[in-house]
Amino acid sequence: MQKGMHTDTERCVRAVQSKDARFDGWFFTAVLTTGIYCRPSCPVVPPKPENMVFHPSAAACQQAGFRACKRCRPDTSPGSPEWNRRADLVARAMRLIADGVVDREGVPGLAARLGYSTRQIERQLLAELGAGPLALARAQRAQTARLLIETTALPMAQVAFAAGFSSIRTFNDTVREVFALSPSDLRARAPRNAARPTPGALSLRLPFRAPLNPDNLFGHLAATAVPGVEEWLPHCLEGAGGTSVGAYRRTLRLPYGHGIVALAPQPDHIACRLTLGDLRDLPVAISRCRRLLDLDADPVAVDDRLRTDPVLAPLVDKAPGRRVPRTVDEAEFAVRAVLGQQVSTAAARTHAARLVTAHGEPVDDPEGGLTHLFPSPEALAALDPGTLALPRTRRTTLTTLVRHLAEGELPLGAESDWAQARARLLALPGFGPWTADVIAMRALGDPDAFLPTDLGIRRAARELGLPSTPAALTARAAAWRPWRAYAVQYLWATDSHPINFLPA
Repeated sequence: MQKGMHTDTERCVRAVQSKDARFDGWFFTAVLTTGIYCRPSCPVVPPKPENMVFHPSAAACQQAGFRACKRCRPDTSPGSPEWNRRADLVARAMRLIADGVVDREGVPGLAARLGYSTRQIERQLLAELGAGPLALARAQRAQTARLLIETTALPMAQVAFAAGFSSIRTFNDTVREVFALSPSDLRARAPRNAARPTPGALSLRLPFRAPLNPDNLFGHLAATAVPGVEEWLPHCLEGAGGTSVGAYRRTLRLPYGHGIVALAPQPDHIACRLTLGDLRDLPVAISRCRRLLDLDADPVAVDDRLRTDPVLAPLVDKAPGRRVPRTVDEAEFAVRAVLGQQVSTAAARTHAARLVTAHGEPVDDPEGGLTHLFPSPEALAALDPGTLALPRTRRTTLTTLVRHLAEGELPLGAESDWAQARARLLALPGFGPWTADVIAMRALGDPDAFLPTDLGIRRAARELGLPSTPAALTARAAAWRPWRAYAVQYLWATDSHPINFLPA
C-alpha cells in the first residue's frame, strides 16, 4: 500500500500555513471546530494545528461528515498527481472512476475491468483513500452537479440526472450534505457571466498546478491536428480582459453520444467550452480534456528532478512547466502512431484525414470546420487494406492493430497496465520501441516513457552534448526517472518544429 502525503502531519500543516497551492489535490484539510474541509491554499486564516485533520480525498472528507468550504471550493482543485504517475491497482481504479465507469457499470463493472474482486477493490481504495468506489463516484457526481447548477440554467431535475443521480431526492440530499446549501441556493450564489454564452455550450475553467507552459502542449496538438477531427481556430474563446483568443477544438466520442470541445490557455486556468449531445457525458468529457492537457501533473516535482542534470537545467529554467500532450482516445492515438511511422507530420495528418473521410462518423459543427468523429476500431476493422495509400508492411501493421483493438485483445484504456500494454504492442507485427513508447507516453499516460530512437531526440542530444546513441542516451536518462516523458518535451523544444510553438 502507498503511503499518502496526508499521513505526514507536519508537512501538511506547513503547506496549509503557507497557503501553498502546489499541494491542492494532494490532500484535504478537515477542520474539527467548523466541520468543513478545505484545499491547502484556502485564503482564510489557517486553523490551529490541533484542529486540523488530513484526508487523501474529498470523498473521505465527506464520509467523515465534513462539508466543502464555500470560500476555497476544494471540489474544484486539480486532481491528485498520484494517478498520473502510477500504474498500480488503485491508480487504475481512480482513472476509471474519473471516466465514469462506476456510474455506468457499477462496482462489479469496475472490478471486472481491473481483473480483481469487488472486495479487493473496496479494501485497497479504503486503505489508501479513506473511501470506497461508491463514495468516490458520489463525490464526483456532487462536483458535476455543482458545475451544472452554477454554469447552466437547466431545470434541477435535468441537472440531477445529467450528473448521474438516480433520483431528485438523492440529488438534493447530497448537494445539501456536501455543500451545506440547497441546489437553488448554490445557483443564487453563482456569479453571473457577462459574456453571451454559445447556445447549448457549457463554459468551464479547468484548474492546473502552476507553472504551465502552453507552447509545446497546444503547439503539438495544433501542428498534428487531423482535418475534420481537430483544428486551431483563432478568436474562438473569450480570454482575460474580454479579448478573444485562439483555441484548440476537436470532436469527442463519449459513452452516451458525441461532443465538441474548445480549449485555450489562460494565465491561471484552461478555458473550456463543451457542447455535448448528452449532458450525462459531462464528467467524462472533463476528465478526458484534463488528461489530454496533462492538467493534474505536478510540474514542480518534475522540473526539480530534471534540473539535477546540468544539461537539462537551462532548458527547464528557460520555460518551466512543460506538459506531455496526451489524447482523449487511446485507440485513436494508437492508429495515428502507426500512420506516423517514418513519415513527416504533414504526411501523417494526410493519411489520418483520409481514414476520417472514408470511415469517420459525421457530426454537425456550426462554429467551425469539424466534420467527423475519428473512426472507431470497429469501423476500421472492416476497411479494405487495398484502399490504404501505405506500404504493404504498414498496411499489415495497421490492420492487425485495429483488429486487436476491435476484438478487445489489446486494452489501451484507463484500466491498462502500462508494462503489459507495451509488451502486447511490441508483439504485434511492425511495432518497434518508438511506436510502443510514443503510445505509452501519449495514450497510456506513462510519465516515464522514453524515445531514445526518435530522430528529434537524437538530434537534440547531439546539439546539447548528450550521448546520441539509443543505448548510451537511455543510460544517461536513468537519472531523469520517473519523468523521462517530460524530458522528451524539453529535448524536443530545442528544435524549431511547429509542435513547439503556440499558434498565433
